[in-house]
Amino acid sequence: MKIVETIDLVSAGPFAKSTFWLNACKDVTISIGRTDWPHGSGKFTIRAGKHLNGVVPIKVPCLAKLRKLGWQTEALPEIEHGVLTCGDLDALLRTPEGYIGFEWETGNISSSHRALNKLLAALHDRAIAGGYLVLPSAALYKHLTDRVGNITELRPYFGLWRAIPIKKGCLRIYVVEHDAESPRVRIIPKGTDGRAKG
Repeated sequence: MKIVETIDLVSAGPFAKSTFWLNACKDVTISIGRTDWPHGSGKFTIRAGKHLNGVVPIKVPCLAKLRKLGWQTEALPEIEHGVLTCGDLDALLRTPEGYIGFEWETGNISSSHRALNKLLAALHDRAIAGGYLVLPSAALYKHLTDRVGNITELRPYFGLWRAIPIKKGCLRIYVVEHDAESPRVRIIPKGTDGRAKG
């Protein structure tokens, strides 16, 4: 999988230049790059089709790589205060400057708004020092579950979110896209719970 855009929604104070944040960025970039479909193929290839594919299985290789790099991906510790809970995150890294959270969005667009608002509130309250949100590009989104969180629908709100007075901390959005399309590749399975978590 490739990263087609990197958006620093918040980059405030000395933490943005700290080795903890810079190393975490490297971890996330490497882990996204290891995200493939079919799993084990080394490349992310998608079957093209309007809202044809699910989303939840996509993040599996990324989380596996983060775990190897020292991030916690299961039984996350409780974040002490604020609106953000470990249940809102896919991975968490403890640093001497505070926690860094990671979330690969697999819910609908409303879920993406909640995720960003919770990350921003946690940064404002200093419950976390940094956070990441991974979203599909417009080119990838059209092949995924309808109404799943995507960069196109969030972009108009960036000015509002950037106006939040956060004095210290970082929040980065990675926009990701498939490497190739093939009519022969297996369709990414969708969830069966009836919600927009395909």
